[in-house]
Parts: sequence; structure tokens; C-alpha cells
Amino acid sequence: MTVPEKTLVLPERGWRIDQRKALIVALLCWLGFAAIAIAVQTDNTQAIDRFGLMFWRGADGMVPRGPEKLLEMVRDVTALGGVLLRNLFALGAVVALLFLRLRREATLLAATVIVGWLVNSGIKQVVGRARPAIVLHLTEAGGMSFPSGHSFNSAVVYIAMALAFATLSARQSVRMTLIGVALLASMAIAWSRVWLGVHWPSDAIAGWLGGAAWAFTAAALLQRPADRAADAYSK
Repeated sequence: MTVPEKTLVLPERGWRIDQRKALIVALLCWLGFAAIAIAVQTDNTQAIDRFGLMFWRGADGMVPRGPEKLLEMVRDVTALGGVLLRNLFALGAVVALLFLRLRREATLLAATVIVGWLVNSGIKQVVGRARPAIVLHLTEAGGMSFPSGHSFNSAVVYIAMALAFATLSARQSVRMTLIGVALLASMAIAWSRVWLGVHWPSDAIAGWLGGAAWAFTAAALLQRPADRAADAYSK
């Protein structure tokens, strides 16, 4: 018996985020990031940072409340924003987009992630804030504290991935679900950094705002360069 050949039909690109709306969201996030950065530089976050860090902890002020399994779950969440996993996800997404012949989206995603990492690293060096030393660190963490690299880069990677794959659906509900899941996942990663004691709350909040701001900024401003790069690649 002869098995009929099946033809693979690749999805067509049908949506891209409105540049004006993306810039509005980015501006709001950048303003929030700037406000927190100024407050940190002027030592106006100490009280709320200490309260936010100690809120999760018991009478000894060191170990967060809850069963031991919760600690492992939070470590699993924070790992999603670590260098290895987030970059594996980003690389896998770029390869998948290239396979789907969505070169513009692949180029835009790669550029967003790389530049975002450089932006976060630069800000860390400029601010030079030390990590909290008043609680036990429940996971390994190095480098400067502000902004949180896990929070910043996970927001960049997951939001940029959601925007890239949202182009495959003509349904707004599907697109909003993808973006919403990316927002919630990156927020959970930011929260995990405070719970584990390796960042002040202001580090995590500013990191998430900065990462989201860059993801939407790149989605708006890098569309045309990504188009040109994709066109040049296809020739």
C-alpha cells in the first residue's frame, strides 16, 4: 500500500505589534524604571526594601516561611530566568522561527535579547549596588544587585518570544494570551529573586520594568532594521 505524501504548510506572518502602542507601553515602563533608579540612588528605598525582603521570613529573619518543597519550587522558577535556560529558550525560539521562515521575527528576537543583555549589564556597572546582606541567600548569585539581571533579561526574552510567536495567530485572544503568560512568567521570576534573598524588591521591580520596557522598545524601533536584515538574508 502506498502512503500518500503529506505537504507541510508553513504558517503565514499575519500580525505585528502596533508601533505607537508598543512605544506607549515602553515609555510607561521606562518612567517606572527611572523613578525607582532615582529613589535607589538617593537612598529612598531602604525602608520599603527591608520590609519587602523580611516580609516572607520567619521570626529569625533568615529563612522564608513555608515548607521545604516551596523552596525547591521557587528555585525552579528562578532557574527559568537564569543564563542557561533563558538563553536556551531564546536560541530554540530563533531556530524555530527560522524553520517557519519568519526571518524578520527571528532577527528581531535575537537583536532584542543581545542588546537587552548589554543594556542590563551596563546599568549594573553604573549603579554598582551591593546585594542584600541582611538575609541568607538561598541560591547562588554574583555581581551587582541593581537591576536584577534575572528580572530584566527574563522579561526581555519571554516578552520578545511572545511577540514573535504572536504573529502566527490571526486571533487577538491567542496573541493576548501569549503575551499575558510571558508577563506573568517574568513577574514570577522577579518575585523569586526577592523570596530567595538575593535581591532587594526595588532591584526586582526595576529589573522587570526595564526588561519589559526594552522588549517593547525593540519591538517598535527595530522592526525596520529587522525587515532589512531578513530581506538581505533571503537574497
